[in-house]
Amino acid sequence: MRASILVVEDEPSISELIAVNLKHAGHDAIRAYDAEQAQRLIGEVLPDLILLDWMLPGKSGMAFAKELRANERTRDIPLIMLTARGEESDKVAALETGADDYVTKPFSPKELMARIKAVLRRRAPQLTEDAVAINGLLLDPATHRVRTEGADEVRLELGPTEFRLLHFLMTHPERVHSRTQLLDRVWGDHVFVEERTVDVHIKRLRAALKPAGHDLMIETVRGSGYRLARTPTAAAA
Repeated sequence: MRASILVVEDEPSISELIAVNLKHAGHDAIRAYDAEQAQRLIGEVLPDLILLDWMLPGKSGMAFAKELRANERTRDIPLIMLTARGEESDKVAALETGADDYVTKPFSPKELMARIKAVLRRRAPQLTEDAVAINGLLLDPATHRVRTEGADEVRLELGPTEFRLLHFLMTHPERVHSRTQLLDRVWGDHVFVEERTVDVHIKRLRAALKPAGHDLMIETVRGSGYRLARTPTAAAA
């Protein structure tokens, strides 16, 4: 699926090369040339992943990475460090700041795209095209279809928001998500809607899943939020 990727790189030629390849891979590239500009862009909309150059004018990429990981709003954004420094100690230092991967310059665009795909699959699986199946329910992002598995296949009709909501829950099973967390992850933290909007779409999602008997997978955790259970219980719905 399309991901918004913030490229923080002060070399225009490298930034352009990365942006072109991201576009070819189906992603949206947002460009910043220093940490200050990147911070302003992040303040407006959270990206799905950040490519961060180690050596930036002003604040270094390492210092900026530490700030991102210390901030509750940005600490979970997948982060790949780009740098010409290839010593093992440098790689260790980058990973210890919270970077998810480390790519040494010069790099091939093909390798970088593969690294991005791997990090997204690990840290933000809801942004990939990988099909996911739980308890006989199959969701395929590539075809935008949801169906049951087995001989008695049932295809389910979901609206766009319900599809994104189900995809996120299925890629994070058994975890409890508050309404605020769901708004940030499914709607985006830049979209300002009431928390009760989540309740409305959860109700619609359950209704869409009911014909296949999977509505009880979406459980309400009172006082906390919602989760998708692998083995649902009627009492928690």
